[in-house]
Amino acid sequence: MRILLTNDDGYHAPGLKVLERIAAAFSDDVWIVAPADEQSGAGHSLTLTRPLRVRRHADKRFAVAGTPTDAVMMAVAKIMADTPPDLILSGVNRGANLGEDVTYSGTVSAAMEGALAGIRSIALSQVYSRDGLGDAVPFGVAEAWGERVLRPLIDAPMTPRTLVNVNFPAVAVDAVKGIRVAPQGLRDYGRLKIVTNTDPRGYDYHWFALGVTEHRPGSDDDLAAVADGHISVTPLHLDMTHAASLAMLERAYR
Repeated sequence: MRILLTNDDGYHAPGLKVLERIAAAFSDDVWIVAPADEQSGAGHSLTLTRPLRVRRHADKRFAVAGTPTDAVMMAVAKIMADTPPDLILSGVNRGANLGEDVTYSGTVSAAMEGALAGIRSIALSQVYSRDGLGDAVPFGVAEAWGERVLRPLIDAPMTPRTLVNVNFPAVAVDAVKGIRVAPQGLRDYGRLKIVTNTDPRGYDYHWFALGVTEHRPGSDDDLAAVADGHISVTPLHLDMTHAASLAMLERAYR
């Protein structure tokens, strides 16, 4: 099995090294094509207004000066065109990709691009418990549970053009309660924070930050699963049509 690894934290991110060790349990034919620099929040964007540069770091190891979507496109259509991957793994992201995060996430979007190309694709993220950790985010749960989570997903008969989003909780390895298949949740938009300060020249600047998500007892979604100490496994699809509204809108135009 040929596996392609990518991410949105960049080629040198600690989580990508974790993912490489996880992938080694399944294959010795592992490729990396990842963004050269961090692209968190890039979503499913691709680069159209400037050329892309690719740097080869080693055999089967490449960095792309672009977005996660650029990296997957470059891998599938150029770098690995003659030897396409059987599986794409994106991550392990530093931080959660839960609820509506999937619409912003470069990690999930890289898996979306793989799904569009007809390749089985899985996004993996490690939740952490407090801000300011930087590269000190602990990936112990992802490392300990990664192979166990992936093995059924690699063999499952997935519907074409779907992907799977996995989130590892911010708990000690021995405190993980197990794996829970859960639907995508939705947070309160009020968690958005904008930090404002003034630069040395006297001009204001603004920095987006995200507040803590409150746990909602009784919910069965991915947010609740991770808050309860479970690893969440969420299947996603790319058809964004709201089927229930089709008939209503058809009537509106009669």
